[in-house]
Amino acid sequence: MSETVAAAVTRTPSGRLALAASPEPIALGPLDGRYQSAVAPLVDYLSEAALNRDRVAVEVEWLIYLTSNNVLPGAGPLTADQQEKLRAIVTEFDAAAVTELAELEAVTVHDVKAVEYYIGRRLPAIGIERLTALVHFGCTSEDINNLSYSLGVKGAVEDVWLPAASGLVAQISAMAEENRAVPMLSRTHGQPATPTTLGKELAVIAHRLRRQLDRVSKTQYLGKINGATGTYAAHVASVPGADWQDISQSFVESLGLTWNPLTTQIESHDWQAELYADVARFNRILHNLCTDVWSYISIGYFRQIPVAGATGSSTMPHKVNPIRFENAEANLEISNGLLDTLGATLVTSRWQRDLTDSSSQRNIGVAFGHSLLAISNVAKGLLALDVAEDVLAADLDTNWEVLGEAIQMVMRAEAIAGVEGMENPYERLKDLTRGQRVDAARMQEFVSGLGLSPEAEARLLALTPGKYTGIAEQLVDHLK
Repeated sequence: MSETVAAAVTRTPSGRLALAASPEPIALGPLDGRYQSAVAPLVDYLSEAALNRDRVAVEVEWLIYLTSNNVLPGAGPLTADQQEKLRAIVTEFDAAAVTELAELEAVTVHDVKAVEYYIGRRLPAIGIERLTALVHFGCTSEDINNLSYSLGVKGAVEDVWLPAASGLVAQISAMAEENRAVPMLSRTHGQPATPTTLGKELAVIAHRLRRQLDRVSKTQYLGKINGATGTYAAHVASVPGADWQDISQSFVESLGLTWNPLTTQIESHDWQAELYADVARFNRILHNLCTDVWSYISIGYFRQIPVAGATGSSTMPHKVNPIRFENAEANLEISNGLLDTLGATLVTSRWQRDLTDSSSQRNIGVAFGHSLLAISNVAKGLLALDVAEDVLAADLDTNWEVLGEAIQMVMRAEAIAGVEGMENPYERLKDLTRGQRVDAARMQEFVSGLGLSPEAEARLLALTPGKYTGIAEQLVDHLK
């Protein structure tokens, strides 16, 4: 190595080559590195580049709106060709645009001002240089930012997160339907309890998740454009004859957003806190599924289908680890940590404005990224499961004591019907079953000696743990 090249090599204080000096960018975080492919769709909505593109879009649409509606004297309608060329600034926004904006911001030290200058540079080529002063007219930076974030979050939720989450819920629902009649021993407090079906338990999760998706799908994405402190002061001072509230509402709604009529300098972000709470609740329910499935795998209810060529352990060759669910758990927890922080932080702003929301909102994509990654892992993990019906059946057959509930309830009903000898049903079953294993023969012997009516005795003698599932199978129909 020549002395010139050697001198250019950057090293860390420990003497190692500095990876940060690599010609190719090396990701600091896992979402932009190891897991980039799983979360890539969010880049188009929640990255810094996407935020800048949305800022350009809002500025362009505001310019077109003001001219199309003759809001300012002398700024009449643009031609269709001029409008098309303005909108092309957005549709043709690319890597070169990102670089140019970064160069402008390095001078302005203000991201939104850089966007204003970026658009202004392009007006002469469109033949509307005289309207340069109309770019960002009457706006504070937050007028542009709040609308841009609303558009970005709306797009990310509706185009990326909701379809992925809905697809997973559909997958869980299909599993519930497929296993609706597969009996399974319940475990309340970790102990054998009244049997259910695997399908019904999966249906419970699917139903819970669907409710959260319904809430998310009904989110109102709010926006405002009303000036430095939400009073339209500059608007009225410059064009006093215009109905600025109507203009503001009409413009915000033209973007597909819900107008917020009362704000300080910032849109209050309450809608964001509401949305993030719903997404976090979805995450928590999904986390519950992960821990349950992990536990079912550990007791053999699910077998994992090995992936050809994959390694479960670096030292124990037999292992097939439930890594998809463990990975999902971790990512759901990280996502919720961020979502909870965003929800708590964004609803508070000192007096009419502080900048805590600016830094906070740059992590929205990270929060959704970890959730999206978890959804992907759960979906893949579920595909690699095989229901071990033989293990489920064997577990039921070794826990006949769970029929104690059914027997004592039948005894209560018999007592009410006037059958003699049905006293203290709960206590008698407690003596027989509490903390003890009871096999089929012992349980049936006990039933035969109770003196039940012939019909009740026959019904109980025909009952097995695998048949003691009530209407669990029918309950899966609620998913339809």
